[in-house]
Amino acid sequence: MFKILAKTLLIGSLVIGAMGLGAVGAGTQEAKAAANYYHTSGNKIVDSSGKPAVFNGINWFGFETANYAPHGLWTRSMDDVLDQMKSHGYNLIRLPYSNQMFDSGSAANGIDYAKNPDLNGLTPIQIMDKLVDKAGARGMKIFLDRHRPDSSGQSELWYTSAYSEQRWIDDWKMLATRYNGNDTVIGADLHNEPHGTASWGTGNQSTDWRLAAERAGNAILSVNPNWLIIVEGIEKNVQGFSDSYWWGGNLKGVANYPVRLNVPNQLVYSAHDYGPGVSNQTWFSDPSFPNNMPGIWDAYWGYISKQNIAPVIVGEFGGRGVDLTSVEGKWQNKLVDYIGANNLYWTYWCLNPNSGDTGGLLQDDWTTWNAPKQTMLDKIMQPLSGGGGGTTVPAAPTGLTATAGNAKVSLSWSASAGASTYNVKRAATNGGPYTTVAAGVTGTSYTDQGLTNGTVYYYAVSAANSAGESANSAAVSATPSGGSTPTGNLVVQYRAGDINATDNQIKPFFNIKNNGTTAVNLSDLKLRYYFSKDGSQSMESWIDWASIGVANIQWTFNDTYVELSFTSAAGSIQAGGQTGEIQLRMAKSDWSNFDETNDYSFDPTKTAFADWNKVTLYQNGTLVWGVEP
Repeated sequence: MFKILAKTLLIGSLVIGAMGLGAVGAGTQEAKAAANYYHTSGNKIVDSSGKPAVFNGINWFGFETANYAPHGLWTRSMDDVLDQMKSHGYNLIRLPYSNQMFDSGSAANGIDYAKNPDLNGLTPIQIMDKLVDKAGARGMKIFLDRHRPDSSGQSELWYTSAYSEQRWIDDWKMLATRYNGNDTVIGADLHNEPHGTASWGTGNQSTDWRLAAERAGNAILSVNPNWLIIVEGIEKNVQGFSDSYWWGGNLKGVANYPVRLNVPNQLVYSAHDYGPGVSNQTWFSDPSFPNNMPGIWDAYWGYISKQNIAPVIVGEFGGRGVDLTSVEGKWQNKLVDYIGANNLYWTYWCLNPNSGDTGGLLQDDWTTWNAPKQTMLDKIMQPLSGGGGGTTVPAAPTGLTATAGNAKVSLSWSASAGASTYNVKRAATNGGPYTTVAAGVTGTSYTDQGLTNGTVYYYAVSAANSAGESANSAAVSATPSGGSTPTGNLVVQYRAGDINATDNQIKPFFNIKNNGTTAVNLSDLKLRYYFSKDGSQSMESWIDWASIGVANIQWTFNDTYVELSFTSAAGSIQAGGQTGEIQLRMAKSDWSNFDETNDYSFDPTKTAFADWNKVTLYQNGTLVWGVEP
């Protein structure tokens, strides 16, 4: 399999300059110690303080081509492009380069210096320095991608006759040293899309990509132990497997032959995945398409994250079609849903409109943003820390009050000057420790629901903006009272298939368990998930997949909930059994966005199935599980 990226190269007159390989951004040892680098914890990437990383990623290519500079600078300024990326919520750039860019005879070209006067006379690596500085000033992060040895095209292996393995490693060590202490640059994508003769687990020093990744990764970490080491898959030749997949997408070898690095918790695996716009594959014509795709992704690379082996970033995916009728559109939307459901990291291919087989997030004028693509990606765009605004941390909120009701507590507080959002926290004892129950609340009120009547709850609220989070407010307490929570043998488990609270789809997934000693007919049950559709539009919905069969499930909408019921053909849940996963997806008829932040049943922290009493279950009309709002 192969991928051809027909990128338009504007080759202008060469500007010859000094290489300028002196380290930049190294700073003092104190600055290095204060830098906010990332490491891994299971399948998560976390920052220096252990907080989960929040990334919305994009590829911006050009350094790897004979322009030796990001493309589009012939039309716009670098600052203008970065501002547009940031305005659309992107905070991570995957930045391709080639080793030829560092040769003394390589000079940047295809740049309008009237629009980019600060780039005039700079070498390619000095232009990279500028991009790093400008991205860092905007709070963005970068990981470097060794895309090609030379600018003419992609290579199967990490070395060629002109650019040896040693040159590959030496250039990586040079970059790791150059940006050591500058925490805008957070990692190294060692080599783009190994394929062809590249192997995994074979032990052949000249072709085994896993061994080469260890050599390069450990060399980088020897000079900069803070970088993430990003290792892509291959195409075929995986020890123990005979099949093949996309260039850079086959990570089956990790199961038996994981990459071993000298510095723990710095390894991230990366997969590339494409649709028929790049190359047609048998799975696109499978009768079950696109529902067959998650199983394929699980097998080739998704299992790494699901089994908590390491984080996975989908380093490249993209295409021109984003509709729900074309094969490519169905594939692309299905992959976006898979990324969201499994909380994977991603960098979309790409910003550039001159990627011949995929197009970009910019239209051909290099200025207009591709709205349909962005609407699709909004399903996985993560809200960035602080919510924007503010140069100083706001004061803690005041005037917090609590009113108890039936299994709920309603909170309100006074607005804090300079605050963009608020975080609501709950504790079991006076004074804490507190657990955040709602982050990023945009108003000054919140209702905490699904509580246990007769239990005392303690609350505090903090304010946040882009500068940080305030201290907690003074605490208040409340004791909900009212109807009782039913107890019985049926349990509803829930997980959030889409944790983005402000995109255009709601995806609750369910599993019903029978802990009793007798079978229960599914046709006697009805399940309710409570939400607000935030508008008068009609609702559309789908069961994407169900262990008991999609055709055996029916659903209707109320103003405040969706109710699932089951046909007699669904059968029964045996004693000690369960229905298995039921994947519900909902959208408005106009595909406008929801705001799930105050939806009763929504919980973005539940990314694995767990008992959830904010989903209710009825047996022959009687509430047998959950707490109604």
